[in-house]
Amino acid sequence: MKKKRKYDTTDLIIFLFMCGVIIVTLYPFLNVLAKSFNDPVDTVKGGVHLFPRAFTTANYTSLFSGGSALPSAFRMSILRTVVGAVLGTLCCSMFAFALSRKDFMFRKSFTALLVLTMYVGGGMIPEYILIRNLGLINSFWVYIIPGLISAFNVVVIRAFMDNIPTSLQESAKIDGANDAVIFFRIILPLCAPALATIALFIAVGQWNSWFDTYLYARNDRALSTLQYELMKILDSAQSVNSAADVYSEGLRSAKRNPEAIKMAITVIATVPILVVYPFLQKYFVSGMTLGAVKE
Repeated sequence: MKKKRKYDTTDLIIFLFMCGVIIVTLYPFLNVLAKSFNDPVDTVKGGVHLFPRAFTTANYTSLFSGGSALPSAFRMSILRTVVGAVLGTLCCSMFAFALSRKDFMFRKSFTALLVLTMYVGGGMIPEYILIRNLGLINSFWVYIIPGLISAFNVVVIRAFMDNIPTSLQESAKIDGANDAVIFFRIILPLCAPALATIALFIAVGQWNSWFDTYLYARNDRALSTLQYELMKILDSAQSVNSAADVYSEGLRSAKRNPEAIKMAITVIATVPILVVYPFLQKYFVSGMTLGAVKE
């Protein structure tokens, strides 16, 4: 018969402390969510905390209706996030795989050159000239190609690959596997935790990015991203001299309280990442090589 565990004062203190941490962590998001669903005029009065006092979806419908560019921008952001995360993770992992190979002749040279890029950069103007000369202005690939390789991501993946026993690759070669088979069927599955983490980093960066749209793709409406459109709406809501017909008719009433628009924009920009995160969280635990060949 199992004995029931007795809870002492220390357990109670820890429990209360953790409850406080949870409340402090969740309250800002719940407050933003409540204000986003509250009537914009009623929000001006204050006093809206965890629940909306005058529930309405006008803050959201005004953003997505009346010829708004947000639906197409939302699809473009999803597309660049998925393509950028997949290709970026793949390219970084291939680069890291090459640097992790001890038989690679230029291993040290490429590693030094890679680390150097983390401290030295060309700046915005040289970068713009390079992208223009590559013909990427007003192109979808301007969102993908410049960020395919990240020195930090390569270093993280390589550090994970260095912990994989070389005996696995040697045994695969004895069985007739080439480098491509070893990389895709052995290395990548064992690096799932590191790849999931890097994919999330890249996805968050792609999803939150808007400045590259402003610099390289603002003249093409089809390439406009969600964050860029939300930035324009927020700027319009906060500007007293902005034209009343810049966006939909429904947005005019909401402009009386830019705070409500800011809350709705925050929720729209945050929820997709919150939805994706739980699916990747299980891969954040290392130790995938447990049970493999030990050195």
